[in-house]
Amino acid sequence: MAKVSPGVYKKVLRVREAYPFDIACLLMRFFGSMLNIGVVTMITLSGYSFLTAGLSSSLIALSIFVVTPRVSKRIDERGQSAVVPKAAAVSLLGLVVLIANVALHGPVWPLFVGALLVGFFPSPQAMARARWTYLIRSGRLGEAAPDLRTMFSYESVLDDMAFIFSPSISIALAAAIAPVAGMVCGGVAFAVGVVLLCTAKSTEPHPGWSQAGAAGNDADIVDVADAADAVADVAGDGAAASKGALAEGAAAVASAASVPSKSLLATSAAVRVLFVIYAFAGSFLGLFDTATVSLSEDLNSPDFAGAVLMASGAVSMTAGFLFGMVRLRAPLPKQLVVAACAVGLSFGTMFLIDSAPTLMAVALLGACTYAPLLIVANGVCERAVPDARLTEAITWLNAGYTCGAAFGPTVAGALIDTFGTMASFKVGTLLCLGMPLTAIFCYRVVKASILPAYTVVEEREM
Repeated sequence: MAKVSPGVYKKVLRVREAYPFDIACLLMRFFGSMLNIGVVTMITLSGYSFLTAGLSSSLIALSIFVVTPRVSKRIDERGQSAVVPKAAAVSLLGLVVLIANVALHGPVWPLFVGALLVGFFPSPQAMARARWTYLIRSGRLGEAAPDLRTMFSYESVLDDMAFIFSPSISIALAAAIAPVAGMVCGGVAFAVGVVLLCTAKSTEPHPGWSQAGAAGNDADIVDVADAADAVADVAGDGAAASKGALAEGAAAVASAASVPSKSLLATSAAVRVLFVIYAFAGSFLGLFDTATVSLSEDLNSPDFAGAVLMASGAVSMTAGFLFGMVRLRAPLPKQLVVAACAVGLSFGTMFLIDSAPTLMAVALLGACTYAPLLIVANGVCERAVPDARLTEAITWLNAGYTCGAAFGPTVAGALIDTFGTMASFKVGTLLCLGMPLTAIFCYRVVKASILPAYTVVEEREM
């Protein structure tokens, strides 16, 4: 059923050319992970109301949901170095508007404008995974190529690192130095990460790189052009026009293949299923986090919420790291069902929460299952869409989470104000069940969407 390989991460760490873009994307992740809580902390510590802070945070989430997948689509069409600097400039402009308005204690409306602009934030998680997929699937790494699933586990660990540390850093800097200090630090890290990413062009996937098979597009174009030359040599000058037409046709086909047409959310059933699963995940986790803060305040121990979130993040990171060592033989659609059921049932026990110990127990139990679900979901996504559109596909998954994350805290706040903290945990249990139910009912849809497996790099003739 499964095989454990403790040394699988050695191949990942030996890929030196991946270090620059992984460091760049980690810095960008730090900024993305501190956005919501960092903006709320900055605005409230500056004397604005919690309502203003909450609306600003929700507008950032809404903007990311609407804009970021379209930014990623442009990245797949034109390349990272052509699109990321422009999108990052708009996002940083929004951050400057937020910071400047808070520092000057200006009116409320510029905060909302800045929040909308921040949503142009390009997805570092998707871009890092797209570069790794390009390196592995194109055959550039040869026998040194790590397994894709190991790579997804490795990237999941980096996601959790940013999630664990960046909110705490943001809050600490805002409280110790100035309300804007945390977001200034995040903005600088983001800008440095963008520069590092765009200068690491050797690992950047070019648009449409996988349309004719891994690293096959350019070879096919050359083959067609060579064939045209051969025809012209045999037929003489009269075939010159045919040669030109054939070469131009080959270039046109390759160009058309490299440019995605419609959004993957509209064309890929698997992406839609994963989007819904991620939306349920974002909704119940957003509700869980909000209810955790509320319960901590009820217990007169506000620091306990931070301890719970950091502990669960550390457990999730460890679980993702260990899961990457396991080689499961079950098909990906079945793995997705099992992983979704595990998360739904583990976090579904939140209706039992009535004290600090039970809260910590549910958080740690759920954290053991969350990272494996993300790793499997990314694996399904990678197998269900063309390689050259992986950036957009993974961004749609993250957008689903963001959509849910904007919904969950709103529901939790209304429930807490009306019925109390425990009522929100009980409703959270219902949201948890949406994940396994979606995975089970859409199993055949996901199974039908899985593309044929590619030839492993180690088995190719190099």
